[in-house]
Amino acid sequence: MTVPDVGERTGASLQTVRRWLQERDVVGVRRGPDGVVMIPASFFVDDAPLPALRGTITVLDDGGHDDEEIVAWLHAPDDTLPGGSAIASLRSGAKTEVRRRAQEQAF
Repeated sequence: MTVPDVGERTGASLQTVRRWLQERDVVGVRRGPDGVVMIPASFFVDDAPLPALRGTITVLDDGGHDDEEIVAWLHAPDDTLPGGSAIASLRSGAKTEVRRRAQEQAF
C-alpha cells in the first residue's frame, strides 16, 4: 500500500503514517517507475501497525538488513513457523520464535 492508502485504511493522517515509517514501526520499499514507497498491508492490524513488528524490524535492522531485505524475510515462506512465514507468525502472536530467528540472521 502507498502512504495515502495506509492513511485511508487506518484512518491515520499522512503525517502519522510517515512517522510510523520514520520511527520504524513499519518499513516500506520503493516500487514502480516513480519510486513510490509501498508498505505491506500485512504490517497492519485494524487501524495501527502490528505491535510485535517494531521490535522484529529493529533486530533485523541491527543485523544489517535493509528495508527491502526485511520485507522479503518477513514474507518468505517458512513451513517451520506457524502460519508459514515470519509475518504470519507475528500476526498469530509467536513473536519470540520470530525474533530468535531474526537474531540468528545477524550471525
